[in-house]
Amino acid sequence: MSKISQVAGKARIYRRIHKWISIVLVFFLVVIGITAILLAWKKEFGLIPKTQTSKVESPSNWIPLERMMEIGQTFARDSLGKSDLIDRVDVRPDKGIAKIVFKRHFTEIQVDGYSGEILSVSQRNSDLIEKIHDGSIFDFLMVSDAEISKITYSTLTSTGLLLLCFTGFFLWYLPRIIKKFKKRPGS
Repeated sequence: MSKISQVAGKARIYRRIHKWISIVLVFFLVVIGITAILLAWKKEFGLIPKTQTSKVESPSNWIPLERMMEIGQTFARDSLGKSDLIDRVDVRPDKGIAKIVFKRHFTEIQVDGYSGEILSVSQRNSDLIEKIHDGSIFDFLMVSDAEISKITYSTLTSTGLLLLCFTGFFLWYLPRIIKKFKKRPGS
């Protein structure tokens, strides 16, 4: 078997691998690409709530963080009828507020750090998009903190993307090798 035939055979194998990985992963890679664009432009697209500003300017008069969390939890439970389980609290001292984000829904409640007044109740669409982007949406829907779906999804799509890069390189490189063999005298 000639060198050209061997290289051409390898190119056919890489082409088949590349094609089947592409067919399997195309949907996931499109979702990752679209959500990545949305996350990069989340402020410009209005996917995160605008940060409010407190009316008071004296940092020494802050109410305790626990009180702000309690205000947010009470509002989520009693007024919104949603879970009061907090995921995180984003304190903004320069704005005089605390953003309370919940674990089981995509609501953000902004509480004034001085008065305890609720300044804003909004949807955090960027959090939903982030969960779709990294695959943790399945863990969220199954009410699981294990992140097994996120890890599996990220590992499989990343491995597939790396294989596409690898096979794509050889689909570009091997024809050049064949051309070199054909240019040699006596081929």
